[in-house]
Amino acid sequence: MQGMAIFVKLFFESFRFAYTALKMNVLRTVLSLLGVTVGILVIIGVFTGVDSLEKNLKESFDFLGANVMYVQKWPWSFEGNYPWWKYINRPQTSYDEFKFLEANVERSNGISIFADKSNLTIKKGNNSISGVNLSGVTFGHSEVYDMPISNGRYFTMTEIESGRNVVLIGSNVAEALIPKGNVIGEEIKINGLRFAVIGVLKEQGENFIGMPSNDDNCFVPYRSFRKMYATGTWFGVESVVAVKGFDNDPMLKELEGELEGLMRRKRGLRPRDESNFALNRSEMIADQVGLLFDQISFIGWIIGMFALLVGGFGIANIMFVSVKERTNIIGIQKSLGAKNYFILFQFLFEAIFLSVFGGFMGLLIVYILANILSSDGFQIGLSIGNIIMGVVVAAVVGVLSGIIPAIVASRLDPVEAIRTQ
Repeated sequence: MQGMAIFVKLFFESFRFAYTALKMNVLRTVLSLLGVTVGILVIIGVFTGVDSLEKNLKESFDFLGANVMYVQKWPWSFEGNYPWWKYINRPQTSYDEFKFLEANVERSNGISIFADKSNLTIKKGNNSISGVNLSGVTFGHSEVYDMPISNGRYFTMTEIESGRNVVLIGSNVAEALIPKGNVIGEEIKINGLRFAVIGVLKEQGENFIGMPSNDDNCFVPYRSFRKMYATGTWFGVESVVAVKGFDNDPMLKELEGELEGLMRRKRGLRPRDESNFALNRSEMIADQVGLLFDQISFIGWIIGMFALLVGGFGIANIMFVSVKERTNIIGIQKSLGAKNYFILFQFLFEAIFLSVFGGFMGLLIVYILANILSSDGFQIGLSIGNIIMGVVVAAVVGVLSGIIPAIVASRLDPVEAIRTQ
């Protein structure tokens, strides 16, 4: 126990010596930590930018839903040399196929069919709004997607099945058409037909890349949508079946296999026939985004490591100079009973302190830039993980840069060291 107390005392004594030495050479200290500052700035700056960009991009694709499988005509990515005309000749997903899947699929938390028509003009008296996206949906749409309502209610099953002319509108649509007063029960005109407003969706705001949000959307029952636009035909508006999978099937493999079998059965495909439909996952885009940013992060590591290498050599050089300048003092300390590890810790702590302080400076610059560059549409945040990584990397650089000078100092002969002028 007494030996441990002596070790701790010598540990802090070594740290105090290192701090005093650095304070006496402020200019040299600042110059030596610049390389580490730049290195950490580059690495953590790249990681912070990449993490923030990836987060904002993925949030921009939230309208696709989480853990959702899409049954439709077109795939989201084309693989191999599959002839384009085979895609063209594929039938669109029909309402009859949706009802078949709804009745038979077992591995799902919700299922819906929807069709979209974009860039519409919606009117209410003398007021109008352009660029609105209209979606025809079924009752299960709220189970597949998050559709928070700020005022009013969602569709009833009767309204969905009978195709009544009722509509859910986004906050921007409500503000443009009915800026004052209660919007519930008011009638708006969509493609020449009157629809009664039953609810207003909560405001979502703009996203990073301008992807659609519910603020400029209107939702009507799927059967009401089909009164205005043809769906499920070769020339009509494409309908898509969205199926939400279970949380314990994150890759949707079980759901994908089930949907594949049911769709092939419904379309009467033989075992050797190719599937004439596509199964797309919302995670496909996230996976592609993650792969791209992994490559960017790797490049950031390479650039940052070059800067850290320069900073490490700078610290090592300064430490060798420091050992030479304090050789006489080292001799006196050792003649008074200082152990080798006391001298080693003294110089090693000095190198680590230099490097970590430089790392903190780099992190501080990243934090300041993140706050300056952040905006409502694009938030940049310095994560705890990146802060820890920056400090650890800086500490490792300090250890690698200072270990050899510290070993050299600890092995000096006290008699020879005292004679050094």
